[in-house]
Amino acid sequence: MRRDFRRKPDDKNWWEDRKVILSGVALLIIFAFVIGMALYSNNSSYNKSKVRENEFISLSPENEIAGETESASTEVGKTIDDAKNENTSNLSSAINTQANTSTNSSKNTNADTVKKNNNTNANTNTSESASKKSAQTSANAQENKEIDFSWPVKGDILKAFSVDNLLYSSTLQEWTVHNGVDIKADKTAVVGAAADGTVKSIKNDPRYGLTVIIEHDGGFKTIYSNLLTAEFVVEGEKVNKEQSIGTVGNSANFEVADESHLHFEILKNGDYVDPMLYLK
Repeated sequence: MRRDFRRKPDDKNWWEDRKVILSGVALLIIFAFVIGMALYSNNSSYNKSKVRENEFISLSPENEIAGETESASTEVGKTIDDAKNENTSNLSSAINTQANTSTNSSKNTNADTVKKNNNTNANTNTSESASKKSAQTSANAQENKEIDFSWPVKGDILKAFSVDNLLYSSTLQEWTVHNGVDIKADKTAVVGAAADGTVKSIKNDPRYGLTVIIEHDGGFKTIYSNLLTAEFVVEGEKVNKEQSIGTVGNSANFEVADESHLHFEILKNGDYVDPMLYLK
C-alpha cells in the first residue's frame, strides 16, 4: 500500500506554520504602507517649498516696477533662476510695450499737429486767395467804371474823332486820322479838368504843343493839347472836376493853320475812344 505523507488540516503544526506566514505578510504590507506615506509626505513638503520660493520671486521689486504681480509657477523641477529669468523677460516685455505705446502716442500727436498745421495753412491760403480775388474783382470793377466827363471848354466841334476814316488836315494838307476832337475856343480861354483825377504829366508835344495829361479812375486818361499856358497845376497834383488847368493857345504844329481851339482826347485802358461818347 502507498503511504500518504501530506499533513492533514487538523494537524496542529500545520496551522502554526500558516499563522507565522500570514503574520509576516501583514507586517510587510504595513511596512510598505508606512514607507509609502513617508515618501509622499517628503514629496509634498518639497513641492510646498518650491511654491513658497516662486511666490517670493513673483513678489520681488522687479515685478513691482513692471506694475504686475503674477502667480508663482507650481511646476515641479523649476528652479529659482528659471523663475527669475521668466520675470526678467516679463519686465522687459512690459517696458517694451510701454515704449511702443509712448512712441505710437508721439506719432499720433505729431500726425495730429501736422494735420492741424495743414488745415491752418489751407485756411490761410483760402483766405488769401479770397482776399486776392476780392481785390482783383474790385480792381476790375474800378477799371470798368464809367465816368461822366464835363466839357473842358464850351464850343463847337471843328474836327471830329476819326480813327477808321481819314480826315483832311489844312495844316498838313493831307488826309490823316484824328485821335480826339477839336473844340472851338478863343485864345486864352480857361480850360477845366473834365473829371476828378491826378495830373500825370505836363509836356511840350512836338505835334500838339503844350499838353496836360490827367489820370482818372476806371483806366481813363484825358489829354488837353494846343495850350497857351498850364500854370494852374503841377505834376502829381490831384484836381477836381472843372478845376482850371490852363488856357487855350496855338502851340500845335500839326493844327497851326486851323481856327483857335482845344485839342481834347480820351483814352480808356490805353486805347483812344470818341470823347463825344463821354462828354455830358
